[in-house]
Amino acid sequence: PKWRDMSQARKQAIMFKFRELLNERKHECAALITEEHGKVLDDALGEVTRGQEVVEFACGMPHLLKGMFTENASSGVDVYSIRQALGVVGIISPFNFPAMVPMWFYPIAIAAGNTVVVKPSEKVPFSAILLADILYEAGLPPEMFSVVTGAPSEIADELITNPNVDLITFTGGVAIGKYIANKAGYKRIVLELGGNDPIIVMEDADIDEASTLAVSGSYKNSGQRCTAVKRMLVHEAVANEFAEQVLAKTKAWKYGNPLDPQNDMGTVIDEQAAHLFEARVNTAVSQGARLLWGNQRQGALYAPTVLDHVDPQMELVKEETFGPVSPIIRFKNIEHAIQISNGTAYGLSSAVCTNR
Repeated sequence: PKWRDMSQARKQAIMFKFRELLNERKHECAALITEEHGKVLDDALGEVTRGQEVVEFACGMPHLLKGMFTENASSGVDVYSIRQALGVVGIISPFNFPAMVPMWFYPIAIAAGNTVVVKPSEKVPFSAILLADILYEAGLPPEMFSVVTGAPSEIADELITNPNVDLITFTGGVAIGKYIANKAGYKRIVLELGGNDPIIVMEDADIDEASTLAVSGSYKNSGQRCTAVKRMLVHEAVANEFAEQVLAKTKAWKYGNPLDPQNDMGTVIDEQAAHLFEARVNTAVSQGARLLWGNQRQGALYAPTVLDHVDPQMELVKEETFGPVSPIIRFKNIEHAIQISNGTAYGLSSAVCTNR
């Protein structure tokens, strides 16, 4: 009720204050993300900056919340429309962007008048707690924003099934997304699930530019992005040249301690993930793929890895491999490339490199 009865001007002032404080402390937030997640500082700062963009949008919410009135929409009929808050919004956020993904949702939800409960990944809870402190410092009533950490399934199930929660957002794996969709009942749900994203390099593409895009798309954030390049589909006429350039650029990609500003890539989320990538690459090699570089693991540090002559039916590319792996798949023509691209249960994004 305290938030409901507050004037729009006062709510807007709090959101502006949050924006200012977040801008002042974004480097602190980025350093915390690097420490808990393992991504390099540049990636962490970029994540916070993308979240800031949503906060800035939310600063204009008083205008966006306006209703409408249409006089004589029909004979003797006037039409009103009003916008009201839903109630409680539950946010179940992933490990790969612990600040940005929650900020996709809660600045808008709060500005629209909703109470928010954030359940961060148990692997990376600290940035969510820091951002809550900044919100409170900006003047948001503490009852409006809660962060709940701990056992993931127990907390998530409570958010999904509790009748007082009106909307659930989830960013993560497909299996859990389907579980939420089945359990949520009448709730509104927003699901952003896994991807297995191809880049298609045609025979007329600029190979230098295409290989640069492919390498950056594979290794930024250690490949832990739902829109990361996970399959490199290359026309057989230029595949050798493309593989050489990807290999050279991968060798130049510096990885290691994420706190070292000289490194382009830090660790993956944990040692278990690194073991999974290593196992899938080993299986692909045993089935005929050619390892050109990488597949070295030290704890949660996994080297950027390039494979050529990968079969599209291998688990490495049939499933979403959420790490810094560049599998090169050769195709004969565009129809063949489209067939390979669509030969997965996952969607999300794709890219085509061509000069046509």
